[in-house]
Amino acid sequence: MAGEEREQWGSRVAIIVAAVAMAVGTGNIWRFPRVAAEWGGGAFLVAVTVGVVVWAVPLLMCEFLMGSRSRLGNIGAFRDFMGPRNTWAGAFMACVTIGIMFYYSVVAGWCIRYFVVAATGGMQPGIEGQAFWDEFIGSPVETIGYHAAAVAFTAGVVFRGIKGGLERVLKIFLPALLFILLVLAVRAVTLPGSGEGLRYLFVPEWSLLLSGRVWLEAFTQVAWSTGAGWGLMMVYAVYARDREDIGVNSGIIAFSDVLVGFVAAAIILGTLFAVAPDEVAAEALAAGNVGLTFIYIVDLLATMPGAAVLSALFFLALALAGISSFIAMFELATTNLMNFGVERRRAAVWVGLATFLFGIPSAVNITFLDNQDWVWGVGLLISGLLTALAVTRYGIEKARAEINETSDVHIGRWWSVCMRMIPVLFVGIFGWWVYQSVVDHPDTWWNPFETFSTGTMVVQWLVLFLVVFALNDFLARRVRAGPMTETTSSSDRSRV
Repeated sequence: MAGEEREQWGSRVAIIVAAVAMAVGTGNIWRFPRVAAEWGGGAFLVAVTVGVVVWAVPLLMCEFLMGSRSRLGNIGAFRDFMGPRNTWAGAFMACVTIGIMFYYSVVAGWCIRYFVVAATGGMQPGIEGQAFWDEFIGSPVETIGYHAAAVAFTAGVVFRGIKGGLERVLKIFLPALLFILLVLAVRAVTLPGSGEGLRYLFVPEWSLLLSGRVWLEAFTQVAWSTGAGWGLMMVYAVYARDREDIGVNSGIIAFSDVLVGFVAAAIILGTLFAVAPDEVAAEALAAGNVGLTFIYIVDLLATMPGAAVLSALFFLALALAGISSFIAMFELATTNLMNFGVERRRAAVWVGLATFLFGIPSAVNITFLDNQDWVWGVGLLISGLLTALAVTRYGIEKARAEINETSDVHIGRWWSVCMRMIPVLFVGIFGWWVYQSVVDHPDTWWNPFETFSTGTMVVQWLVLFLVVFALNDFLARRVRAGPMTETTSSSDRSRV
């Protein structure tokens, strides 16, 4: 907008730190180790590395390009890259991530609560993880209260803007998180018996790479963990400096995220193999994200020397990871609202109030939270596909040329090949999730009121699609013009 001073990250390091903090969330610490252990350890890590190159890095480059060129949030960026008729696609992406934000604040609240209890000496030998969890999750006052705390803190950060809020906080959060994980990793690998867990994690059984399931799980982890397709990088890129290195930055962000997952897996598996009997370790890894992190890990940490310090460090790391990702989601909602002419501080307050209110159902009902995680988590795959289609519409080779204009490392045709592969990968990964829903729930897969059914996904996605499609023209008109829109308008006027 003419005459408006644009907010901006202070340096290249600042946007990389913010983007890595965005990508490194609770999933790196609780989901990555569990899935790696279940699907082949070292072989899974090989498949994940391939997935980063083929899926994550190309999509992060797309998002970086769309945000930095349009200087608009998801809705405006899709309008400018795909044309006004496809503005709905940006709204769909934004709503999927906002849907995740509404329950992610609740999860961030859990992490804060566990850290507070651990830091005040509440996780000593004798604590029972299951009873501790049941007491907490059964108290709406606590779950809503900590949900509110997470929202209030994050709203305060985003309220202060890019430099004064996000940059200042994330420059503290990310180094602190990485330092804590390093301390925990050193402790884990020096435990007697941890070597077996590390061997399982890092030494591949190459025959497992012939398993399609290993590849599907690896690509799914990459799609969810790195932030590719969430639209978060697109929003952070809005505030990038001119001629920011898109190619190298995207690679650093994606591989940093996966490296943190490797470290977290070493911590979890090293500790499990060293401390827990085989049957307990197996139960822990089969207990799902919540069961592993908020029940079994509590029991295991309490039995270790230095339990008070180790448990406080672990849950502080989890809280830092959760809040840093939550900040990115909150900023996505705020930036998109600002594009409609709402001033940042007012937008942050509105987003905070909406997040608190719409997060309450997940705070009081974990089944509802599980359903939303299922619906919008899988919905991220659609967002990734839409991003690839937007850049395809814009021109894959044109986009690659623009990325190379500012990249220290030349991006070759491998990127173009990967971009053309993404729709095929989407069909495979998305189709597998639908298939699993049908296999796991043969009698109820169609039922929209079942927590993990295909029916509940399709109905909620369809409702969202109908709403954003109906609002397409309104959104295209009301989102302010960015540099690309203004250039197009000037060109049109010159031809008249």
